[in-house]
Amino acid sequence: MESGSLRSRQSSGSPNDGKEAVYSDDAYQQVQVRGIETSNETSLHRGLKARHISMIAIGGAIGTGLIIGTGKALARAGPASILISYSVIGFVVFLVMAGLGEISAWLPMSAGFTGYASRFCDPSLGFALGWTYWFKYIILPPNQLTAAALVIQFWLPRDRVNPGVWIAIFLVLIVGINYFGVRFFGEFEFWLSSFKVVVIIGVILVSLVITAGGADGHARGFEYWRNPGAFNSDFGSGIDGPLGRFLSFYSTLVTATFAFLGTELVGVTVGEAQNPRRTIPRAIRLTFYRIVVFYIISVFLVGMIVPFNDQELAFANKQSTSAAASPFVVAIVNAKINVLPHILNASILLFVFSAANSDLYIASRTLYGLASDGSAPAIFRKTDRRGVPIYALFLSALFGLLAFLNVSDDSKEVFNYLVNVTTILGLLSWISILVTHIWFVRARKAQGLTDEQMPYTAPLGIWGSYVALFICVLVAITKNFDSFIPSLSYKGNYKNFITGYIGIPLYLALIFGHKYVTKSKGVRPHECDFYTGKDIIDREEEEFLAQQAAERAANPDRGRSFYRKWVSWLF
Repeated sequence: MESGSLRSRQSSGSPNDGKEAVYSDDAYQQVQVRGIETSNETSLHRGLKARHISMIAIGGAIGTGLIIGTGKALARAGPASILISYSVIGFVVFLVMAGLGEISAWLPMSAGFTGYASRFCDPSLGFALGWTYWFKYIILPPNQLTAAALVIQFWLPRDRVNPGVWIAIFLVLIVGINYFGVRFFGEFEFWLSSFKVVVIIGVILVSLVITAGGADGHARGFEYWRNPGAFNSDFGSGIDGPLGRFLSFYSTLVTATFAFLGTELVGVTVGEAQNPRRTIPRAIRLTFYRIVVFYIISVFLVGMIVPFNDQELAFANKQSTSAAASPFVVAIVNAKINVLPHILNASILLFVFSAANSDLYIASRTLYGLASDGSAPAIFRKTDRRGVPIYALFLSALFGLLAFLNVSDDSKEVFNYLVNVTTILGLLSWISILVTHIWFVRARKAQGLTDEQMPYTAPLGIWGSYVALFICVLVAITKNFDSFIPSLSYKGNYKNFITGYIGIPLYLALIFGHKYVTKSKGVRPHECDFYTGKDIIDREEEEFLAQQAAERAANPDRGRSFYRKWVSWLF
């Protein structure tokens, strides 16, 4: 592939025509492959190490949805219901991640999964996916900043310190962290996500102690599964019995979905990952084990330490996003353990701050990816000397000002509406990724690309994506089903209906509007382009692996430590 100062790359013609074009070094750097940036003015820096990618993946999944959201789900449906619903959605998340990993390991594009959808499925799908994902991630930072201000009210009520003060401080901090480059951001997020892992492990251990009676001498075991029971049959408004039990369970699928949203954001980091063909699949495999350890075990234990009809749990569910709203804090208080609620509240504050920080990162990279894919103004793919898409970052950061809505008295209501909108936008993103993977697998089979030729393949293949797609579509359509039950109607229910479903017409309008304007067509399997630009990624990978080999030769004992062998899978 190299001869003197000349480099060759596959032409942008038919992917299988075998033709090659030859460029000088300078010309090689200026070659523009849609979705892959190579020039100094537009390229990202591959500053995210394997441990950064791994922790960003788990950090995106661990948040208030686990520590707090499980309380409402438990009170609504009972311990068995939430264990089933979180397990089902956790399995769906793994299938989404596996499909995304198969595509990104083959061609780690700067444009992320926006570029994958455009290239392997339909340009209109990539357009709609990119913009809806950006909408989601410009809503999330103000949502998280609002949550942070509410968490602080656990110690300082709003009548003492205006929440706008905390919002302004946190907004400046997250913009600064993102501005100083991906290496700084990656290191910062690594330690924050590591802290999240430590907190969750601590919560699991405390829950085990409470369950075994080590806190107050009351060994609970499966007591609450027997009385009041494993399932809550009272759905409200006179709906009980088997129907009430089913509706209670089904409603927790939405809660579980919100808890897992963000896990897929690892797909946006491929443009800044070192050796993405190894680090992305590894992060995805580890995500599965972490889902089992952190989510399933935590949800299982919370059903053992708090009965779903506990009055303190009902009170907690009326609180904000502070520790007072956590079912784990209810259990800690019931077990008469002091101080821990304040420690958990401080942990939740760091959780939401980390989430706001990574959400702004994803928003800026999504807008950058849209520009790289030709679906947004070209100015947003401009980067500074640190590889930061500066214009995309500051435009995305401007929407953080929406958090100042929190200074009004109805901030909790605004917060709930934002959660409702982001849930449907997140589901639409999963649906788009799964559709892209299905088209990708169909195309590579049509062109004779075998599993052995792929750096990574989804364990359950195309059928796993079909199953996950069915579940995601079902949840998206029925997520606000209570709006259709007359006995559950109440004043203001239309607001929940609108915020719960507004993403669907927006998504469809973007797809068909793009098709109408651009006259784009879906990608046929035998015409799918698997190779253009792949040689650029191959070259980067070869250089990185050669550098790693040189480092190992200089330090042969590196990587043999106890930490790397037995502990690093957690961190």
